Amino acid sequence: MKRILLYSVLFIGVSCQNKNTTASETVVSKESENKLSLTDEQMKNAGVELGTPQTHSLKEELKINGQVDVPPQNLVSISFPLGGYLKSSHLLPGTSVQKGAELAVMEDQSYVQLQQDYLVAKAKMEYLQQDVQRQKELSEHDAASKKSYQQVLSDFKTQQILIKALEEKLRIIGIDPAKLTVNNISRTVSIHSPISGYVTKVNVNIGKYVNPADVLFELVNPDDIHAAMTVFEKDIESFKKGMRGKVALADQPSKQFDVEVLLVTKNIADNRTGLVHCHFETPNHALLPGMFLTGTFDLTSRIAFALPEEAVVRYEGKQFVFVSSSKNIFTMEEVETGMKENGWIEIKEKKGIDWAHETVVTKNAYALLGKLKNKMED
Repeated sequence: MKRILLYSVLFIGVSCQNKNTTASETVVSKESENKLSLTDEQMKNAGVELGTPQTHSLKEELKINGQVDVPPQNLVSISFPLGGYLKSSHLLPGTSVQKGAELAVMEDQSYVQLQQDYLVAKAKMEYLQQDVQRQKELSEHDAASKKSYQQVLSDFKTQQILIKALEEKLRIIGIDPAKLTVNNISRTVSIHSPISGYVTKVNVNIGKYVNPADVLFELVNPDDIHAAMTVFEKDIESFKKGMRGKVALADQPSKQFDVEVLLVTKNIADNRTGLVHCHFETPNHALLPGMFLTGTFDLTSRIAFALPEEAVVRYEGKQFVFVSSSKNIFTMEEVETGMKENGWIEIKEKKGIDWAHETVVTKNAYALLGKLKNKMED
């Protein structure tokens, strides 16, 4: 019985010792997974170089999208206030036009009626003007009642109002009242371009009747195009007037254009974005309204510890650097990165590590990652 008890105690003791040994080996194994030891020859063949993280002034870079846009004053919809039939037009989408050039010719009997009303009113005005003077003289000599004079004066002022209104109507359709006479009454009126630019839309055809609210043509002046960039609400406060950046067409990313922030909108849309309007520093007529753009803007800059980008390796969705713990022995440390600029990447602070006094693999870090993972598989 004593022997049986002795054997049981010995067995339990050995089992506990084996469990402790296994747990210890597991901890050591996990620690060694991220450690790698190289010989001098392996270091040389891998081309590994070491260095210390350096402080750099890095700018935060933001990439956004947008499109080429024009201000409202450079985008014009052409309609005709009195309506009428389109008699002639040579315009096609893309046609270049100069300010004051004839865009189309409209025809309608209402134009003739308006000119007739004006000339008749003007002729009557000449008679009323003389009658007012005559009634005034008669009234002063008591040869006519003052009531007659007041009635004629009232008719004269009413006619003045009518003529002024008809003059403005004539100007709206492009007829100069000062040049209108009985001999040049016309059933047609020309529509002239209010800006220089090109035609973007033609919505009518010859012989079609158009109402005053119908848009006949749309014109755009590309001289003052700008970049309307879409920015998420969390970033919009970082944009200020005068900030500079670069934009490029979505299908030509290598061809960049310098822009300057002109205006930052003060409202956020339902999709939680706002617009930043940017002025092109060099006019470029190859850019057309509606073209899609990609943009890069440098935001705030700050001093931070940084390493060459090739010093940071990516594995299983995380980022790591290899820290030298002693000669030719490296530990793969997970890091959090930040801003990037000119081949340098920010390494953020990490508890237990003073980057100013750490030696890190700065070149061919991926060679060490490959050797470390091969060791783990073996």
